[in-house]
Amino acid sequence: MNKPFFSVVMPAYGVEKYLEKAVKSIEAQTFSDWELLIVEDGSPDRTGELAEELAKENDRIRVFHHEKNRGLSPARNTGMSHAKGQYIWFMDPDDWVEADVLQKVYDALWENPAELTIIGHTEEYYDRDGKLSYTHEICPKRQYLSGQQKMREQVIRLEQETIYGYAWNKFYSLEHIRREGLQYETVRLIEDIVFNIQFCNDIKSMNVLDIVPYHYAKRMEGSLTTKFVPDYYPLHRRRIAMLYEQQQLWHTDTEETCAILGSLYGRYILSALERNCDKRAEMNHRDRKAFCKTVFADRLFVKLMPKARARDSKALKFALFCMKRKSVFLCTTLARAVHIIRSGLPIVYSKVKSNR
Repeated sequence: MNKPFFSVVMPAYGVEKYLEKAVKSIEAQTFSDWELLIVEDGSPDRTGELAEELAKENDRIRVFHHEKNRGLSPARNTGMSHAKGQYIWFMDPDDWVEADVLQKVYDALWENPAELTIIGHTEEYYDRDGKLSYTHEICPKRQYLSGQQKMREQVIRLEQETIYGYAWNKFYSLEHIRREGLQYETVRLIEDIVFNIQFCNDIKSMNVLDIVPYHYAKRMEGSLTTKFVPDYYPLHRRRIAMLYEQQQLWHTDTEETCAILGSLYGRYILSALERNCDKRAEMNHRDRKAFCKTVFADRLFVKLMPKARARDSKALKFALFCMKRKSVFLCTTLARAVHIIRSGLPIVYSKVKSNR
């Protein structure tokens, strides 16, 4: 196999419970012109051994090992450096896909050989005991965009639908990646969106498919607050700043665009305020008030928040109301209420967050 159509890169760390299901879902594809590159990232469990066992059963699977854990971005970069396909897809090892996803993406690329193809997905929420609690489909509108301007006008709407920021719902032209010298940056939480912004800066075509074959697992593992990231706010501020800079570069920074960006920024601010209530943040009430005032004085906040508009979420509308008035009291009180719900009722919190 010299040059398969698809290269599937699967970073794998601590996923011995899920890896086989993910790999088998690739092996079950009705479209057979693919290679799978599993990058075992110094995992402490049997992930590496299991990957090797699976590779022995199928010569389209190759396994690469990191002696020490290096993180998601370096693992993806390792896989990317060895990929031989025309298009590359970064799949997570604890998810699974339906058997016809590669065929449907191939058919779309045959009709419009775009540099990027995006699919929808099904979120699967698992409770503390590992049981499936509920599912939620995120299905975009089908579009074949072959003009650069039309493509650029749609990007902010994809971000609004939580579709632009992921890596695993995208099939990228490997030729474009190598021509531009793109790599995943080693940064927490926002590595996907940073890469996608860089990838999309100069592409001229995009396919968006109205299918939801990717099953994305969201596991409670005790509660949604298990993972705590101290620099959550600066990371997501950078996300919004990069999106805004891209819109400015493209001359698509309209009132509507700024309204969407402002509402997204508001979501991240509220989430940061809620996280400030976590004991691991080591912040008292005075610290949380000072944080609010710092955010309110931020140039990005001043530029985008007055234009922010929520669509359907009543919770976000109220949050934006508090932020636009720069009310420290209302913002900190709301954050405390959200934190109580998130800590005690994670499934309820996730449903409210998704407007269900």
